[in-house]
Amino acid sequence: MFTIGDFARYGRVSARMLRHYDAIGLLPPDRTDPATGYRFYGAAQLARLNRIIALKDLGFTLQQVQAVLDDQVGPEELRGMLRLRQVELEAAMAAAAARLAQVEARLRSIESEGHMPADEVVIKNVPAVRVAELTGTAASYQPQDITPVIGPLYDRLFPLLEAAGIRPTGPGIARYEDAPDGNGTIVVHAGVTVSVPVGPVGDTGVTVVELPAFEAATIVHRGSMDGVLITEQTLARWLDAHGYRSLGYTREINLECPEDRAKWVTELQEPVARD
Repeated sequence: MFTIGDFARYGRVSARMLRHYDAIGLLPPDRTDPATGYRFYGAAQLARLNRIIALKDLGFTLQQVQAVLDDQVGPEELRGMLRLRQVELEAAMAAAAARLAQVEARLRSIESEGHMPADEVVIKNVPAVRVAELTGTAASYQPQDITPVIGPLYDRLFPLLEAAGIRPTGPGIARYEDAPDGNGTIVVHAGVTVSVPVGPVGDTGVTVVELPAFEAATIVHRGSMDGVLITEQTLARWLDAHGYRSLGYTREINLECPEDRAKWVTELQEPVARD
């Protein structure tokens, strides 16, 4: 038998935690001295403690842990609980990875301050173009809000066009504008160049629109759009240094989009005018 201190040490938990587990009936000691109230645990109880900690680390509540360990939850229900927790953890990992990418982009942007290559930005007249697009709304212009909207839009767009017999004739074009509600939300347009008449494509939700020509300051971004911040800020510094002002959100032209996002090539086109 082990004292509560020794058992806590072997289980790598605190004695306070063991007292709590005893109080709620999750892990009572093998024996409690009636005179002193001291708790004593057997070595076999380490197995239950290990399961408690493992299930708790998976995100289950102590009530759920107790139900699992006391066979109040059947195998099928347990599998369902574990699958749900797996999905939650995968989503949390994806969100953490996205946040890390944004932190890295901020760091690269900070490191690049004071360095502005003169040959990266080109002023040019962008001709009118016809695009078939789907539209959604993002909570803000921050990448963590844009990415979950624009990705699914493109995933839907191409199968819908194929089913309608419409073949893209040029690159994908993503564009953004402020939502009419004025609350900082962003209207996201995920489109691709086509050569079909303007108007709705059946009842698919896809609309073909004609984007007018405009003067743009352009720069090429290489890599995942998660790291586009440094490229956008390079463009912003160039505009400020050369007497241009922005007339709206940057348009993104998908020049190369292989499966490896690190190899993406995207031209940013920002509508501008001379100050």
